[in-house]
Amino acid sequence: MEYTEAGLSGGGNNEEPMPGVSKPAVSEPVPPGPVGVLKELGQTAVPAGEPDIFCMTIIGQIEGHFVLPPHNKTTKYEHIIPQLVAAEQNKMIKGLLIILNTVGGDVEAGLAIAEMIASLSKPTVTVVIGGGHSIGVPIAVASTYSIIAESATMTIHPIRMNGLVIGVPQTFEYMERMQERMVKFVTSHSRITESQFKDLMFKTGELNRDIGTAVGGADAVRYGLMDEVGGIGAALAHLNRMIAAAPQPMGGTVVKGGLPQ
Repeated sequence: MEYTEAGLSGGGNNEEPMPGVSKPAVSEPVPPGPVGVLKELGQTAVPAGEPDIFCMTIIGQIEGHFVLPPHNKTTKYEHIIPQLVAAEQNKMIKGLLIILNTVGGDVEAGLAIAEMIASLSKPTVTVVIGGGHSIGVPIAVASTYSIIAESATMTIHPIRMNGLVIGVPQTFEYMERMQERMVKFVTSHSRITESQFKDLMFKTGELNRDIGTAVGGADAVRYGLMDEVGGIGAALAHLNRMIAAAPQPMGGTVVKGGLPQ
């Protein structure tokens, strides 16, 4: 006996199923191509890019040690770090393109991502589109070469804490040390000076009910935070030039600005 399309049968395909025996569920295969992906998963197919360039996106709010509400669009640092390690180990990948549109988030998680990007031996280019705010600033400057869209902005402000805060001197000392870590990282991976960065950080009158500065694309380059005003085309062109100029096999140190040392 075997199951056929008509039911449980001993031979012919036209026999009716036996009472009490239901037809087995047959799963329909997902149609191939973009139409099938869109229908089954609600996603559009991403076109395949250059095989030697790994593209990573950091969007929404950077999630740290606490899970954010489900309606928040987040980037989880525990997902980003393994991808960076895999890209560093993959011999087929010659460079990384990191696209940012983030409102900021967890300070330690953002610094961890920034440190990982800065420690890669392969050429990296970051592109800020929309915004690279708060802890997104260290991530934006962590790459070998950084580009910002003309309409994008970067908000620079002191670090803040939410939730329960213990009102003791040690808490404020911890916040001050954490802030100094961020300032040191940004100034050591960009051309902005520490005094200029702190001036932007503590400037009043630029934001409603807050202190800090919203820096536009052209101003970010003028201050020395970013290297160039541009978009994806400029980023890929510069990354390809760095890949071509890098020693083969990869493994040499690439200094800030995109030229191999």
